[in-house]
Amino acid sequence: MKPGIHPEYRPVVFRDNSVGLVFLTRSTLTSTATIEWEDGNTCPVIDVEISSASHPYTGKTRLLDTAGRVERFQRRYGTNPH
Repeated sequence: MKPGIHPEYRPVVFRDNSVGLVFLTRSTLTSTATIEWEDGNTCPVIDVEISSASHPYTGKTRLLDTAGRVERFQRRYGTNPH
């Protein structure tokens, strides 16, 4: 690798705001916000909206009110014409 052209690769904390998951990994992302990790080191923290813990296909899914949606559809468009 050529020296001086690559961003710094360092420990960074990612925090999933929707489920409260916090995990430490290494990244080149930067942030002005910091957090003190369990080992006492201060690391930059990156807030994310979706992670593997909150993604609908891989994580905890939120229960949708499907019954309410069906009832609203039937009120709006009537019952099945068949």
